[in-house]
Amino acid sequence: MDKKPQVIVVGGGAAGLTAGIMAARNGAAVTILEQNEKPGRKICVTGNGRCNLTNQEMSWEKFHGQNPAFVRDILSQFSLEDTLKFFDELGIVVTDKKGWLYPRGGQAKYIPELLLLKARSLKVKIKTREKVQKIYREQDLWKVQTEGWTYEGAAVILANGSKASSVQGADGSGYVLARELGHHILKPLPALTGLKVKGNFFSAWAGVRTDCKVTLWIDGTETASETGEIQLTDYGISGIPVFQISGMAARALEEKRKVSVTLNFFPEYTEKNIQELLTKREKEYPELSRTERLLGLLPDKLIKVILKQKDPYRAMTAFPLEIKETSGFEQAQVCTGGVDTGEVDPETLESRLHKGLYFAGELLDIDGPCGGYNLQWAWSSGAVAGIHAAKEIR
Repeated sequence: MDKKPQVIVVGGGAAGLTAGIMAARNGAAVTILEQNEKPGRKICVTGNGRCNLTNQEMSWEKFHGQNPAFVRDILSQFSLEDTLKFFDELGIVVTDKKGWLYPRGGQAKYIPELLLLKARSLKVKIKTREKVQKIYREQDLWKVQTEGWTYEGAAVILANGSKASSVQGADGSGYVLARELGHHILKPLPALTGLKVKGNFFSAWAGVRTDCKVTLWIDGTETASETGEIQLTDYGISGIPVFQISGMAARALEEKRKVSVTLNFFPEYTEKNIQELLTKREKEYPELSRTERLLGLLPDKLIKVILKQKDPYRAMTAFPLEIKETSGFEQAQVCTGGVDTGEVDPETLESRLHKGLYFAGELLDIDGPCGGYNLQWAWSSGAVAGIHAAKEIR
């Protein structure tokens, strides 16, 4: 009996495990090469260990990259509904928190365990502590070389993630492998991360959490805004609204453009409303100090910082900050940038440069906002790459 065609998956994260499962389901023999001791380590730390699996409002328009529409065909082939069915087959029960979907048990660590159980039931071979050093094609076969072995396959799926994360192994080695194979890499930069700000007063407000509208300005032009709870830190600003704009800020900083934000600590009010409110308090309670008039409206630490500004009224609704850099790759949840999607087939995720070479997950120049979008990209792109890799080599 002839052996099944072999698919080699480089990377055992969300995209790689999904790719391996789908390739095996479609008739391929599969080997997953993971450089860490255990696959799925990054999954375990997503969502602060709770794992935001996906989002009810999933749409390709929410994604970023040189060509966000690249996501459209992939999501149409493996949609939110397909993903939820896949989770159900794995034994993952989801719970809905305002459209953000999490595992019912509230612990991310069980997600890779269930993916591994499914993979092993399909006889997928999982080789850990195998860091890929080189990939090349020889005699119509792909050769994937590690320190101790050279694996052979009819197809290779590169799904070994980005440089984002403090998890060991998030080293960006996939970019090197793709570049060596002739692919153009849009420089990866941190995204979904905090922003470091110019100035020296931040220790005064460090630790404050407050609702705020964050507006991003690039070269003086309003570019994006997000509203929600932010964290004021000893280096600047953090929190989901900041994360959502951080990728755009990182790219603009890389391009040597001027990047700033304004913070509106009263997003439900106008500057005029605030002035009227404080004027009323002053008339009703003339004996109160300026600090006392703000009690109950803002956190104590923030009141002290705002009252030191030249125009406190203005600072309450448009506190200006000049951004100097992001918090870096270790603090980032994902990267913006990666393998140029113009060199990848948007229907199959096969390289346009090499037959039998596929890409999935964060390695590509696609990233999404907080809320499960990046994991959905991992599930969908992994599934599509696995299905097409298996079909093409049958």
